[in-house]
Formats: sequence, C-alpha cells, structure tokens
Amino acid sequence: MRIEDARKRREAPLDTPTNLGPDATKDISAALNALLADVFALYVKTKNFHWHISGPHFRDYHLLLDEQAAQMFAMTDEIAERARKLGGTTIRSIGHIAKVKQIEDNDADFVTAEDMLAELKEDNLTLTERMRRTHNVCGQHGDVPTASLIENWIDEAERRTWFLFETTRRP
Repeated sequence: MRIEDARKRREAPLDTPTNLGPDATKDISAALNALLADVFALYVKTKNFHWHISGPHFRDYHLLLDEQAAQMFAMTDEIAERARKLGGTTIRSIGHIAKVKQIEDNDADFVTAEDMLAELKEDNLTLTERMRRTHNVCGQHGDVPTASLIENWIDEAERRTWFLFETTRRP
C-alpha cells in the first residue's frame, strides 16, 4: 500500500451502519465516552486503594476492592465497543480521560482505610448518576440496547455503593 493510500484511509470518516441517525450517534457516543472516562478513573482509584489499603481488615478490604475493580474494568470494553457499534469514536488516551472525567483523583501518600471506602462510595454514587444521565440520552434516541447495558451497570454500581456503605457503617 502506498503512503498516500494509507493517509486517505486514516482520514476517511466512519461509516458504521446504524439507523439511529447522526445526532443519536454523536450524542450517545459522547455520553458513553464521558462514562468510559469515569469508569477508567474509578477503576484506577479503586486499584490504587486496593494496593495501598492497610489496617486490621486489610484482607477483606483488599479482596473487596479487587473484586470491585475487576467489575469496573469489565465494563470498559463493552462501553467502548458500544460507542463504536453506533458509529462513534471513543477515548484514545489518558489525557482524553482526564479531560472528560468527573471522578477526582486521589494522589495522597496515605489515606485511612475508612476514608478510602467512604470516598469510593461517593465516587460510585457519582458514577451511578453519570450512568443515569447516559441512560436518559439513550432513551431520547431510542437506543434500547445501550440503555439495557446501562441498567445492569447501574445495578452493579448500586451494589458496590451498598457494600462500601455497609463496610464503613458504625452501629
């Protein structure tokens, strides 16, 4: 293949077949990209806390956070591929994630286990709200398959939130 041909292919617009229409593709893929950025941000934060948690309940918390991180990581490919199926593009870099995420980083040298779990609980609530907004965008455009996926992810996020809440609850 000649260099000129390769250049043309890189510049060619995506023509993924869909009957949702260009506005739906644009709106839903943008919402999915924002959701994907937050899922990646929360995944990395959860792994960070998983690696750095300490204290008397270390093993239980370590395993809980690993399970939750794995659940979030499993979402990433589904979110990105859904955006692509609709004819959109998806995030391309850590910098792109940083531009669109709402989940705040925590780069502190030390965070207590209780503060880690409380912060992750709040972040999962933020993620759930982002998913509800994305679900609404899908509903506006009649994108039932994406809405259906999001409904399952909301349920998973609510379970994570519940576990984190109960873990830090004091009688």
